[in-house]
Formats: sequence, structure tokens, C-alpha cells
Amino acid sequence: MEPGWLSNAYALADAEGGTAVFVDSGADPAPLLDAVERWGATPAAILRTHGHPDHVTWEDDLRERFDIPVVAEPGEWTWGGLAVRGIATPGHSDDMVAFVAGDEIVFTGDTLFKDAVGGGDPARVRASVMDVFMAMPDSMRVLPGHTDETTIGRERGHNPFVRVWSGAEPEGTERVTVGGRGATLIVWSPDYDGKGKAWVRFDDGSDAIVGGSRVTR
Repeated sequence: MEPGWLSNAYALADAEGGTAVFVDSGADPAPLLDAVERWGATPAAILRTHGHPDHVTWEDDLRERFDIPVVAEPGEWTWGGLAVRGIATPGHSDDMVAFVAGDEIVFTGDTLFKDAVGGGDPARVRASVMDVFMAMPDSMRVLPGHTDETTIGRERGHNPFVRVWSGAEPEGTERVTVGGRGATLIVWSPDYDGKGKAWVRFDDGSDAIVGGSRVTR
């Protein structure tokens, strides 16, 4: 994990002496390179969840070092024993892709975190979370773009955004301001940076998902 951005980068292999892929490259790749060497695995691709700088910093270095492609779109691939599906999950960014490995792990990028979701277009974030991720089994491991691992089941039961979107909890009614604009706080959640995440509805009826530091309660 990169200590400034708190962004994650991953390496995944099918077996010792087998095939590996990298997922995002915004964190120091040294631990990933050490892992791949320890496994005796051959890297085959870099999976990019989205193109924001905190997720692609080391991408060119890895691509040139191993002469491997960057995969950044929906589709299905097999590298050695690794079967991977890419699913479009726009909202935080237009190019966001989640990668499912072996129906056991999903790399969610900046769309779904432990206890929170990514900022961006609220309707599209909601659709990506509820229609894509919440259709997955509870046992699915969630490896997000920032900080802590979680599971689909844990987020279904505890993520404040998911609970409101699913109807398990009502929308909030607290009055707040965001950048001097009056708004209603629909959801407040913890976030990976310790500052919270908020879904707000402005007085003109428009919605936004914003960092908690922007909200005055």
C-alpha cells in the first residue's frame, strides 16, 4: 500500500512456478516483485482498474520490465490457470473496471471499499455497487483500490451506502452544508482516509458523493 495515497497494488498467481498478473500499480512494486520471484511465477499482464494517477504510477515500469500488456477493459481472459473477468463499473470514473479472479476474488478499484464507496456520479456508483457487486456471493473476497480487504457479505450487512440503497436503512435527514451550499445528509460512512464519506442531496435536488472533509455538520 502506498502510504500517501493509501492505494493498493496486487500480484496474483495461479501456482508456484506458474503465471502471475499484477492488479494496479500505484504502490511501490517492490513487495509484488519479491512475491512473484518467491513464487517463481511469470507475469503475464497488468490489470488496470482505472487510470487515476494513484493507480498507475508504476505501470510503465512493470510493463517495460516484463514486456506484458495492460488490460483495462471489460472481457474474459485466461493466463495459465488464472481465469479473469473484467466488468465495467463506472461511477467513480468512466473507465472503471472490476476484475473477478476465479469467482473467489473481486478487485473493486475505487468503486467499493470496506464501509464506503467511491466518490463520483451517485447514480452510476449505485448501479455498479448494487447491480454488479451485490449480485455476487457473500463469500467473495473484495480487494479494493485503497486500504482494507473485505467481503461482499460484510458490505451487504454493514456498508452504510449499501444498507440505504437496499432499503435496509432509511435515508438520513440531517441538514449540512457542503462548500457553503445547503444540503441534506443522506448517508454518512467511515472512509479509508479516516475523514468519512457522504452522500448528500443539495437543495436544488441534485445528489453527490463527497469526501467527509467537505461536509460541515
